Amino acid sequence: MGASINRGGKKSIFAGYYFHLEPGKSFLGGGLWMPMPPEMKKVRQEIDYCWKEFKGIIENKKFKASYNTLYAGEDISLVKTPQGFEKDHPAAEYLKLKSWLAMRELKDAELTGKDLIPKTIGHFQALQPLIKFLNRALEDEQQA
Repeated sequence: MGASINRGGKKSIFAGYYFHLEPGKSFLGGGLWMPMPPEMKKVRQEIDYCWKEFKGIIENKKFKASYNTLYAGEDISLVKTPQGFEKDHPAAEYLKLKSWLAMRELKDAELTGKDLIPKTIGHFQALQPLIKFLNRALEDEQQA
């Protein structure tokens, strides 16, 4: 079972939170999963223009304690820096992404623990600045 929580509902273009429940494979996190090319371009531009802010979000102590870093598997990353961006851009590894996700595994024992809800809220709070950053890039798209 999975639950996606984001502005605009199920088919929204906006980033949000996710909770996945599956024996031995549970996790929580969120971000933006495989946006369409126009939205992807806007997120990449936001990262390019606001690199220091983005870097501060993903290097924040609370974010790192919850998620360590963004998911960067081969399945969501380009081999080369996208056209229009310098290949030696300091944010190149994040500009190559096709999804911007942070995930944290949950052990089965955690799912029945008394502190599941407060811990989940804490992890989602650590993710909130990234969600806001990604959604800011997409807000003009929704109003068009």
